[in-house]
Parts: sequence; C-alpha cells; structure tokens
Amino acid sequence: MKKSEATRLTILQKAFELIYVKGYQTTSIDDILATTQVTKGAFYYHFKNKDEMGLAIISEILKPTMEIAFISPLQSLENPLVVIYDMMHHLLLENPFLKPEFGCPASNLIQEMTPWNTDFNNALNELTHQWEEHLIESLERGKQSGFVRKDVNARQVTLMVMSSYWGIRNLGKLDLGNDTYLPYLKELKSYLNSLH
Repeated sequence: MKKSEATRLTILQKAFELIYVKGYQTTSIDDILATTQVTKGAFYYHFKNKDEMGLAIISEILKPTMEIAFISPLQSLENPLVVIYDMMHHLLLENPFLKPEFGCPASNLIQEMTPWNTDFNNALNELTHQWEEHLIESLERGKQSGFVRKDVNARQVTLMVMSSYWGIRNLGKLDLGNDTYLPYLKELKSYLNSLH
C-alpha cells in the first residue's frame, strides 16, 4: 500500500472510531487531525470536506464491516432461525468492537445524519436495504428447506428483527452494559422458535 493510501485509510479508521464514540456532528476535523496526527493539508488532499470523509467511512469502513458481521452469516444454508439468533448474540455480546455504551454505528449515523443530509441518507439506506434483502432471502430459503413455516412473512420478520436490534442497541446505550441484552436475546430466541 502506498503511503498516501495508508494515510487515507488511517484517517478513515481513526475518524470512524471517534465518530462512533462522540457522534458525527460533535467530531471536528481538528479532533480527527489530533487523533491521526496528519496535517490539515494531508486531510484536504484526501477529502474536500468532512462530509466527503463521512461518506467514505460509510462505503469503505462501515459497509465492509457490516458485510462481515451482518451479511455473511445469512449466506449459510443452515437453519436461518438459528443463524439469525447466533448473529444477534454475537453482535450484542461477543463482537469486540461494538460497545453497549456507544450503540450501533450504522444506527447512530442514521439517527444523526439522515434527517438533514441526502447523501448520508442514500448511503445508509443502501446499507440497510442490503441487510434487509439478505435477511429476507435467508428466511425464504429456510421456508423452502423446511426450517421456517410456509406461512411466515419473511419481510415482516425481517423488519421486526432489524428494528428490535437497533432498539435494543439504543437501550443498551442507556444501561451502559449487557444486562439489557440478555432478556432481549431470550425473547428473540422464543420468537424465532415460534416461526418453525
């Protein structure tokens, strides 16, 4: 990797970490410069402004991360009800990056940025739809292979799973710990089991 590419990647990674903890709007370019130890000139060599950097974070950091954690598990041919539960369990209790006190980085950006920034809205909407489509496909495969009842509406289940995940992430921010996640996971397992 060339030095300029490495610098750009460092800016994106460090900025992403700062934004995850502090929020997008309260993270300044000066905060990013202090954390990355790059010059203002180097920052503006790679990005016209903060929003261009933010969109690059979504496409180059957040999207690949979500593909690994939220999409790849759903490509399994195993029982999707078990796969979905295991994925949620991992995201809430085992993922070393996702901290209860900071919530879900994608959800945070959706709440903070989409009401007033069309470019962020479009980029985050694409991420959300990708997860939604893979959840639906996984459940439809489960219906075909007998893991999921034929009468189950895959889109409705998907919306419930997605919204409950983001909701419990927000409650976890209030509790600052995993205590909220445990009863949620228990109820999620019961709900998913009812779909068989």
